[in-house]
Amino acid sequence: MRISEKNKLEKIIIVGDRVLIKPKSSKEQTKSGLYLPPGVQEKEKVQEGYIMRVGPGYPIPADYSFEEEDWDEDKEDVRYIPLQAKEGDLAIYLQRDAIEINYIGEKYFIVPQSAVLMLVREEDL
Repeated sequence: MRISEKNKLEKIIIVGDRVLIKPKSSKEQTKSGLYLPPGVQEKEKVQEGYIMRVGPGYPIPADYSFEEEDWDEDKEDVRYIPLQAKEGDLAIYLQRDAIEINYIGEKYFIVPQSAVLMLVREEDL
């Protein structure tokens, strides 16, 4: 399978309560007209970007009854409490909790949902 713009993120699996965010282009100029270098822009405490992939959520323990034995093979799969974030949402998140990665020449951040402060969801998208 050839990697294209459309399918390059399909093979990424985000683990647990994390989201993959593509940073939105930041402001290069302050309100007073000063131009900021990229290093200064990236050190802002709060950043924004679009959610590209979402993990399954918070794992919860399976309900075990006292009648089940440890050797029993019919155990339930792991269940999750889903995240509020959805693909396509604009996320406002704390930069200090973000892990930067480069994937196929593009910069992304992996952020735990607890570091996401606000989501903006466009229902039309």
